[in-house]
Amino acid sequence: MHRIRAVEEEIARRYPEGQMRCPVHLSIGQEAIPAAFAECIKTNDFAISAHRGHAHYLAKGGDLNAMIAEIYGKASGCSKGKGGSMHLIDLKVNFMGTSPIVGNSIPIGVGLALSSKLKGTDQISCVFLGDGAIEEGVFYESVNFAAVKKLPVLFICENNLYSVYSPLSVRQPKGRDIAKMVNAMGIKAASGKGADILMAHQMIQEAINQIRTGSGPQFLEFSTYRWREHCGHDYDNHIGYRTQEEFDKWKSLDPLDCLDNVLSHEHIEVKEKINAIKSQIKKEIQIAFDKASSAPFPLQHDAYQNIYAEQA
Repeated sequence: MHRIRAVEEEIARRYPEGQMRCPVHLSIGQEAIPAAFAECIKTNDFAISAHRGHAHYLAKGGDLNAMIAEIYGKASGCSKGKGGSMHLIDLKVNFMGTSPIVGNSIPIGVGLALSSKLKGTDQISCVFLGDGAIEEGVFYESVNFAAVKKLPVLFICENNLYSVYSPLSVRQPKGRDIAKMVNAMGIKAASGKGADILMAHQMIQEAINQIRTGSGPQFLEFSTYRWREHCGHDYDNHIGYRTQEEFDKWKSLDPLDCLDNVLSHEHIEVKEKINAIKSQIKKEIQIAFDKASSAPFPLQHDAYQNIYAEQA
């Protein structure tokens, strides 16, 4: 959690310098879910995410240097500097990519699960999505297909209450329980508190264990909250789509503080260990940004290499 938080805070701090020319969607405040996921997953398992995917990329073991270089648009980036923040991929750890199109990565994740079943491997596929993706038709098609084929796929929904600036109240029926709705579609589903990493870890681990035994797909919904603006490095409470009171309430549930309080209560020496972790993380991040700053941009004649598009 500290690593994800520190990386994104450094992105936010440096973004005004103008060297990162792509949009960035930060998940500061939502770190517990990917951090818990990181403790439960295997390297050869698949994971896929959407536009707010920095944390998931890092949690799966994605190369930090390559990620920062990609955000800087450099040739050493994980997508050769051509994709930016919303196109992260690291095949060495089976992080199969992120996509800026809402819901676009869901069927890809289900397809990866189908490949595992056809090949008879013990790999599972984890699909990260937000509450906004629930409103896309492809979500229902993918859930139905996964249920019918009993695929080894885990859907992890990070419900941060907003789709850009639109709250759930103007996008989904009043009183809808997303997890219960998915459960009615034939998939075992549950919901939990996204600020509680111990709860998240237990839920994710239990779901993965059951999926590996052949029980079929599962869906986990976690309530969470992004602190910063939908897209960008700053805060945006002043524009009026959410109240300061709401923001303060969720900020008081900082997942890092929650875990630090638990550890401090149980282990007196924990502060020294956490400080040592933070120090190491700071060095790692400094190296990544230094490398990205000095790395070359892609060559002009490589602009259309490894670019795939359907011809009209």
